[in-house]
Amino acid sequence: MPTVLLIRHGLTALTRSTLVGWTPGVPLDDEGRAQAAAVAERIRRVPLEAVVSSHLERCLETAATIVAGREPAPPFELDERLADVRYGDWTGRLFKDLQRERAWKTLHVDPGSFRFPHGEALHEMGARSVAAVRDWNERLGPTATYAVVSHADPIRAILADALGLGFDGYERLAVGPASLSVVRYGPGGSTVVRVNDTGGDPNDLVPTKRRIRGRRARPTDVPDGRPAKMS
Repeated sequence: MPTVLLIRHGLTALTRSTLVGWTPGVPLDDEGRAQAAAVAERIRRVPLEAVVSSHLERCLETAATIVAGREPAPPFELDERLADVRYGDWTGRLFKDLQRERAWKTLHVDPGSFRFPHGEALHEMGARSVAAVRDWNERLGPTATYAVVSHADPIRAILADALGLGFDGYERLAVGPASLSVVRYGPGGSTVVRVNDTGGDPNDLVPTKRRIRGRRARPTDVPDGRPAKMS
């Protein structure tokens, strides 16, 4: 049963004001670097088979912070399918200006049918993001725990799929900067363990002593022996 830690990148200077998308050269700001360091420290004790990241700079910085200091360092992989939405003509535009557009309302009322002008349809972004996670589940194996560092919309799409909400339901999910969401995938389906967590102790993701001695822990095993709680 693969366990996927979905981590959104930390803040940038443009996060709150601008539709950034695939704009190159947008690094974390000081607050974003602090956020990345904080989430990296929170999950430090969780063993990771790999860290898989969007290729965009803000995710690469966040992912590098997660990998740094781990011994041994997990493989650091890039996957463009986990990148932000291709916003086409809207790339680089300010939110305050876009809110005056009639199409902005359509985006939020019917996201499943919305396509950005000369850009990507939201359902296409959702399909590639979900496909990426499923491919990495197969590649890393049924007992793997790994991190995916991505953007708000791909993470929301992955969570909506795991929750069985349908793509339009992804609008109901909040995914803040440097937040942690967790999904476990098994033969019977997926279990969402965390959503938009920015402060909880991820102790339930750390292997038990039995796993350390050579047996893979069950998904419900936690250090004190109690079932893992939903967050």
